[in-house]
This record gives sequence, structure tokens and C-alpha cells, in this order.
Amino acid sequence: MKSYIVIGLGRFGAELATKLYECGEEVLAVDTNESIVDKIADHVTRAVTADARDLDVLEKLGAENFDRAVVAVGSDLAASALITMNLKTLNVPFIMCKAHDDTYREILERLGADRVVLPEREVADKLALGLTHAGVMEYIELSEEFGIVEMEPIDEWIGKSIKDLELRTRYGANVIALRDKDDIQIPPDITTPITADHIMVMLGSYEMLEKLKK
Repeated sequence: MKSYIVIGLGRFGAELATKLYECGEEVLAVDTNESIVDKIADHVTRAVTADARDLDVLEKLGAENFDRAVVAVGSDLAASALITMNLKTLNVPFIMCKAHDDTYREILERLGADRVVLPEREVADKLALGLTHAGVMEYIELSEEFGIVEMEPIDEWIGKSIKDLELRTRYGANVIALRDKDDIQIPPDITTPITADHIMVMLGSYEMLEKLKK
């Protein structure tokens, strides 16, 4: 179990804090709006009304003892920047920030954020992948370049095995699991003939998806 401090309880921050808690993680939710804090109090480990722009406040909350911090004050760059600097001062090991645009992202990265997300863009990217890449069912981003994709087999793959297809050599794709309605193979048997009912779980890059699309 990891511990998280989530600062800023707008739609993104509140949803993330709730989901982390549902996954069994320890979550401290922080916002300056008392009514918002009251609404989320029963859905996280602890919820506090406080101003994280104040370094002393973060120290009193024990921010330095958390494994990860999420700064979800995406629409207020000044607040995000100040909170990020405070968390860096306290040596929080991992800081993720929500940004409004690329300018915000660049500034927050320069201030020391370990990861900066633009939620609306990332959702749009994933939807675009599903709409434009035949058979793609899900894409989980691991970094700016790599992710895990779930996809239906291309017609020409059916009846062949992973070994026959040489996917790593041809596309840079590593098949990490193979599943159908009744079973999942982790790792997959590379000699198993692929059927139309199989879902292939592959680790690779955006470049890999473009190659598969062609």
C-alpha cells in the first residue's frame, strides 16, 4: 500500500483521490474549500481544509511522509507552482501535477514535478487510438513513448502463433498476455495458434501502433 496526498479537489483531483482510496491506498485529500472537503471525507482516508501554498501547513500535514503527491490545481499556475516548490522543499519522493496546457507543463517540469498530465488531452489521445487503430480496445500509458495495448488480432495473424508472427522483430511488440472468454495466459504460450476470440495484450510504443495500423 502506498500513501498519497492529493491537493486540489476539483473534478479531476476528487475523482483520483476516491479511486486511489478504492484501490486500497492511503489518501489524504486537501482543498481550501470546506464544503468540497466535507463531500469527499467519507471516500478517502482523511480530508483536510488547508492551504497547501503555505509550506508550514504542508509540514504540519506531514506531506514529507507520503510516498506520492498529486497537485491537481490545474487552472491556477501560480498555486500549482508554489505547491510544487513546497513539496520539493519537503523532499516528497514523487510529485505529479495536473496542467492546463503545454506552457504550464514546461514550467511545472522545470520546478521539479516528476510527471505532469493534461487529463483532457490524454483522454482524447486514448479515444483517438481506439477510433483510428483497428481492433484497439484499451491503451494504458506507461510513459510518453510506451504503453500496454489490448487489441483483437489482425486477420492475417489468425491461425498463426506468436512465434510464427515474429512480432518483436517486425513491430517491436512484446506479447505479455493472451486471453479469450475462458482463460488468460501470462506469459503466453508462443506456440498457441491465435484465434479470432483471442485478445492480445502487448507492450510497445506509439510507433508500434502506427506500424500495425499500416
